[in-house]
Amino acid sequence: MAWKPAEIPDQTGRTFVITGANGGIGAETTKVLAAKGATVIMACRNAAKAKEVAATIPGDVRTAALDLADLASIRRFAEDTAEFDVLVNNAGLMNIPFSRTKDGFETQFGVNHLGHYALTGLLLDRVRDRVVTVSSIAHKQTPKLWIDDLNYENRRYQRNLAYAQAKLANLMFARELQRRLAEAGSATRSYGVHPGVSATDLFARTETPLDRISKPFIRLIGHAPAKAAHSSLFAATVTDADPETYWGPTRLMQSQGPVQASPSTGLSRDTELWRRLWEESERLTGVAYAF
Repeated sequence: MAWKPAEIPDQTGRTFVITGANGGIGAETTKVLAAKGATVIMACRNAAKAKEVAATIPGDVRTAALDLADLASIRRFAEDTAEFDVLVNNAGLMNIPFSRTKDGFETQFGVNHLGHYALTGLLLDRVRDRVVTVSSIAHKQTPKLWIDDLNYENRRYQRNLAYAQAKLANLMFARELQRRLAEAGSATRSYGVHPGVSATDLFARTETPLDRISKPFIRLIGHAPAKAAHSSLFAATVTDADPETYWGPTRLMQSQGPVQASPSTGLSRDTELWRRLWEESERLTGVAYAF
């Protein structure tokens, strides 16, 4: 029988940090966890919008400013964060025009991967239970990981490939983090998940004519944000969930359906690329993990 959020046990006394929780899947994840008694910290770039959303959600929901496009903001957030149970690396940008973060990274890679890599490393000693990183079925849409040019310094920018590379990096990061945690004998676990396809605001920020038509089309093939949040909720709360498994929907080319063990590309399972991506991420961000 398919898993449902109704099966989540009481979460009173547990604290969750969710990035990008002021809309879409992040907001839906927040609603469910707060309803189960958890304390939820919505870590968002737009603090004003986060407060507005938090005010509509019953329960112990708090907000904090976090800009994943700015390493200084990430460090400030980490310095102000006490011990908690689960980190959900949910925030993301998709198919946007070329730009760079405050630290000079290509923005999709910088926010979706490097920002979360740095945040997780700076918070890891305060995570009591697990880290959940949201990848995407879009990780299958890139033929390689340009490990020597992750920030588009020597090749033509292609927004869809940049997104696919960033989501591939999310999955590789989740897997390499789990490998290193297990090797260190840590009880902390790392999960990679994907939400399927859902008509969130990600599909209205590309600054192209597709912004007007993509959400209605996506509604036809995907599922609602509340259902898309099931993968994150499953990985964040199911006690015996296998961290070696990539969790997400599998129906209609993985775009919808209940949470199950989901397939991923051979590229995403390349352990040598995991290591090289980790080393590049450490070099670029200056954040070294202590296991």
